[in-house]
Amino acid sequence: MKTGHKLLEVRNLKKYFPIEKGLFKKVVGYVKAVDGISFDLFEGETLALVGESGCGKTTTARCILRAIDPTEGEILLNVDGKMVDVAKLSKKELKPLRRYMQLIFQNPYTSLNPRLKVKEIVGEPLLVNRIAKGKELEEKVAELLEAVGLRPEYMVRYPHAFSGGQRQRIVIARALALRPKLVICDEPVAALDVSIRAQILNLLMELQEKFKLTYLFISHDLSVVQHVSDRVAVMYLGRIVELAHTEELFNSPKHPYTESLLLSVPKPDPDAAGELKPIEGEVPSPINPPPGCHFHPRCPYAEEVCRTVVPEFRNVGSEEVPHYVACHFAEKLSLRSVRQL
Repeated sequence: MKTGHKLLEVRNLKKYFPIEKGLFKKVVGYVKAVDGISFDLFEGETLALVGESGCGKTTTARCILRAIDPTEGEILLNVDGKMVDVAKLSKKELKPLRRYMQLIFQNPYTSLNPRLKVKEIVGEPLLVNRIAKGKELEEKVAELLEAVGLRPEYMVRYPHAFSGGQRQRIVIARALALRPKLVICDEPVAALDVSIRAQILNLLMELQEKFKLTYLFISHDLSVVQHVSDRVAVMYLGRIVELAHTEELFNSPKHPYTESLLLSVPKPDPDAAGELKPIEGEVPSPINPPPGCHFHPRCPYAEEVCRTVVPEFRNVGSEEVPHYVACHFAEKLSLRSVRQL
């Protein structure tokens, strides 16, 4: 849970991918994958980043990790009490900070080298950073495997010998090898069977408590997000349109897009109230997004101001329970919550 100390501050983050044409690769436009988002992440909490495919969730994560360079903005990471702008660091300066941030990949089938044994996969970060080698390395790998629920003798096997759930446990063990502060979980259970998703989610929550981890949890599955997150940020076409505590957001959504996401979630109870209602229309192109509020072409509540003026991302909640939303009519609309669906 939130401790009050900020681990990460993202300020006005943008990532535009240039569109090039012709022999001389003239830039004729940009794909605005991330378009000026800001949020804080506190030590020990889980912040979920949700939205439809293509909204910019994974691009945001890759910018934070500096797997790609952001076009603009600040990515401030708390390193031993000092806020360091990761976005401004050179590759040499960034290298020692890699151990503070790690990634759990979506697909365990493609994120593990099939030619390496588990010992080499999990132990590689320790070896590269000169933390352990030889017998000490084996002991640390054994500890990591036990921490994720695998037997130490599995370290001599290759990835093909494991099930999907076991492979994801290996991916998690590798991510924890350097004892990071921030772990970005990019759809960590999306590629797994439904029967083992709960096991992996419970494991992540147990490890968070044990190792004092902070998660940025990327997902499009709202039922998973409701189970694991402390706060939720809803993204649409490169922008965050709503950010609030999980219970507050699910019980009192303030943005029409959030309401639409909740309406589109299938209900497991056939006798439950409400009906499945997919979001109407297509997601606009990030090359030429709509003016004003990006969601207005699909919004049933849109008015003329929504088509021309970009809504301010503001707090419509209290100081104790903040609820940020980018909607001109957030205070006036009466949107349906999970309790009413």
